[in-house]
Amino acid sequence: MPKASHKKDRNFDTLIDQFEKRVYDTVKGEWRLKLLKEDLDIIRNTPQKLPGLAEKDAAAGLNALSIWDAGCGFAQISQWFAEAGHQVVACDLSQKMLQKAQHNFAESRLEATFLHGSAQSLASTLPQFDLVLFHAVIEWLAEPEAGLTAIAEKVKPNGHLSLLFYNRNAFVYTNVLKGRWRWQHILSNAFIGKGKKLTPPNPQYPEDIIQQLKDLGFSIQQQTGIRVFHDYLTPEVLKHSDTQELLDLEYQYCRRPTYRDMGRYIHILARKATS
Repeated sequence: MPKASHKKDRNFDTLIDQFEKRVYDTVKGEWRLKLLKEDLDIIRNTPQKLPGLAEKDAAAGLNALSIWDAGCGFAQISQWFAEAGHQVVACDLSQKMLQKAQHNFAESRLEATFLHGSAQSLASTLPQFDLVLFHAVIEWLAEPEAGLTAIAEKVKPNGHLSLLFYNRNAFVYTNVLKGRWRWQHILSNAFIGKGKKLTPPNPQYPEDIIQQLKDLGFSIQQQTGIRVFHDYLTPEVLKHSDTQELLDLEYQYCRRPTYRDMGRYIHILARKATS
């Protein structure tokens, strides 16, 4: 009988301030939100007649999508959807993250349902949704493949999954470029989890994620690389470079094959088959 896994999903309760400063409150964080919103804009703003929606409700414009923000963090993207009138359920393993998300919604006078717990533990208690957001979570899970399967099951037929993950291609490449002691760890696949506190233990290869999604009945609608150049540049180069010019380069190449697969993060928008 195989031994039970003692690995746990990462909880950011003790790192929330560091997470906010280094991930959200930066140009890098703003760029990530910009590209996510571009990929998701058509879903947010295109009226959709949902299954079972009464004609009178459709005529009245009551066509809100049901959205689950699975591992919401500060819930910026689901808040953006709520601002357009969509119905949001948000959860997070971190109580402090969840409280921050609730505060942000309350300040904007928006409503949502907030649940404390990991997405995969809550999945069996929830219905299916028109859109599931699973952003920067899978790389922190003890069992990423099982976690993605559990979350993907909560997407309605013809619904969408928005998946953002830390790219293992970029992880390998940046550490090889740094040289020294890192090479042996990369060769032996033992580097994962040895970095800083905000380095995810389970970054994912895009081709593995795409194959799993296809096996689960999804088709890929959009794929975007986030920070396809920025994170490979040295601090000295960044210091003496024009930020807007760099962002223009990022934008020009972020959805082109090869470059998109080298982004620090990969965003995939996938649609579930109708049957």
